Amino acid sequence: MTGNVAVSLIGVPTDVGAGHRGARLGPEALRIAGLPEALAARGVDVRDCGNLDGPINPWQAPVDGYRHLTEVQAWNRLLMQATRRELEAGRLPVMLGGDHCLGVGSVTAVADWCRQQGKPLRVIWLDAHSDFNTSAVTPSGNVHGMPVACLCGLGPPGLTHLGEHTPVLRPEQIRQIGIRSVDQEEKRLIKQHRVDVYDMRYIDENGMKRTMQAALAGMEANTHLHVSFDVDFLDPQIAPGVGTTVPGGVNYREAQLVMEMIADSGRMGSLDIVELNPLLDHHNRTAELAVDLVESLFGKSTLMRD
Repeated sequence: MTGNVAVSLIGVPTDVGAGHRGARLGPEALRIAGLPEALAARGVDVRDCGNLDGPINPWQAPVDGYRHLTEVQAWNRLLMQATRRELEAGRLPVMLGGDHCLGVGSVTAVADWCRQQGKPLRVIWLDAHSDFNTSAVTPSGNVHGMPVACLCGLGPPGLTHLGEHTPVLRPEQIRQIGIRSVDQEEKRLIKQHRVDVYDMRYIDENGMKRTMQAALAGMEANTHLHVSFDVDFLDPQIAPGVGTTVPGGVNYREAQLVMEMIADSGRMGSLDIVELNPLLDHHNRTAELAVDLVESLFGKSTLMRD
């Protein structure tokens, strides 16, 4: 995926959905790590749209099971509108987060656009966490643990009804990869809604190649593939710059294979990069790794075959 691709970078500097502050600095860390230049060097037409401007993080306790819900809704509305603009302009939106609550806004925009275009949508959710909490079962109230539930119609109306349709997604449109931290009640909800989860046990037993073949199987030729890349998908030994590290994650070579196989599908139409927290990083190492992996999503490969 190079050459004729037109990419729009949308910075979303907020951590209103997170349990640690610092993800608001993620967009700038990705730029400093050279993301625009790396994509341009691959022949991608890159437009940096700058950062969206939304409410500050009030850093308050949860109210009715949600932290900062008003601010979360405002940021997601802004992102949904910005993402939709770029899709309508024929460009591939790349959301630079920010925490993963923002997945609601980006995926809602993509889903509405796909319905309008008559295109099937599949979402690849790369994450250590399944993000299927609700206000009733959340241990923290942090909305970055709820976006998949919201997209499937479980959540506050300001998020579940953000776009033109609700629920935004059917569970069978989602493939979750790298999961290794799920709350007990969240696990029950995932099983009840039959979300397709490829956890680290599955990856250990089957290998990443078979995992990705399964996750990418059955797509139609015109399927729009949305990739939501939470940096904590990666093992914290190689990616320490996240607020919610979970040991036993995806290693460097496995992550490269994930990105290369997505690129080989030729169907990626939108991308989130979220949960990068430079305050917890070592010399911007995690941001640089994220840029390296995103390059592979856009076609960089070590393959020595035609």
